[in-house]
Amino acid sequence: MMFQHLVPSRTRCTLLAAAALAVAAQLLPTSAHAAYPDKPITLVVPTAAGGGNDGMARVVAFKLSALLGQQVIVENKAGANGAIAAEFVARAAPDGYTILFGYIGTHGMSPALQKLRYDPIAQFEPIGMVSYSPTLMVVNPKVPAKTVSELVALTKAKPQDFNYASAGNGTAPHFSAEIFKLESGAQIAHVPYRGAAPAINDTMAGQTQIMFPSLFSAYPHIKNGKLRALALAGPKRSSLLPDVPTLEEAGVKGVEITQWYALFATGKTPKPVVDQLNKVLNTALADKEVARRIEEQGAVVDTSTPEQLALTVRKEIAKWKGVVQKAQLTSD
Repeated sequence: MMFQHLVPSRTRCTLLAAAALAVAAQLLPTSAHAAYPDKPITLVVPTAAGGGNDGMARVVAFKLSALLGQQVIVENKAGANGAIAAEFVARAAPDGYTILFGYIGTHGMSPALQKLRYDPIAQFEPIGMVSYSPTLMVVNPKVPAKTVSELVALTKAKPQDFNYASAGNGTAPHFSAEIFKLESGAQIAHVPYRGAAPAINDTMAGQTQIMFPSLFSAYPHIKNGKLRALALAGPKRSSLLPDVPTLEEAGVKGVEITQWYALFATGKTPKPVVDQLNKVLNTALADKEVARRIEEQGAVVDTSTPEQLALTVRKEIAKWKGVVQKAQLTSD
């Protein structure tokens, strides 16, 4: 104030106006982000309604709605191993109102196997991990083999009698089976389906004999006796199936596949929005009822920062590109 008399009044007004505009410019983004969310959010699920992924997504969406004060609406866009849903979110407005319930297929295996119409890194902002689930080796109950070694022997003796179902090319069941064939010498043909649900249904019906679904997807059918688990493609046994050995325990090494699930926003979504979603997601997953509902079906709650999830995606794509080369897999 003591220097005010040295500055002409018109100049002072100009400087004050400029300062006010600068302050307003700094406040506007903060205010916009602080208002988020001010309308419903769409959570896009890359599988059909009623499946395991869909069920988990709805548990998470319900809790997020309560925490955010806005409805989180689940929208199913199944097909192409999640590519249809992923591309939809990749092309959405980067405002945090359209997010993807992504998984190992959309951001790991498919990008390693085939050229997609979306970039799993550049066109997404990772929000955070949701959970993971080990992969199982299951058979139709009428298959006479009770152990992995017995099954491998049967497929070598009568290869024409054994097919394996997958949720499509580039999916975890596809990769798992091909790695298993490579490591065990089993003779089984691939029958791809448009999703895990029809693949599991045909395995239960006996149209196909073998599958490598996630524990999350298969556990209900194992409990009711419509599928029989022979081994788990993970580093340790599951508390849900303590009598089922790992593939390594069964004599087949090198087949460890953990299926994971995570939330992603459209690329260039503002960081404050992403950070807010990460914080709310982790709060939701810390809820005991949410964790119980996820874990009782065969998945394990897992949380992360956006940065940790971004690193996971890069590592997964590199890992599965190596598997594609080793097993000489193609998208056909």
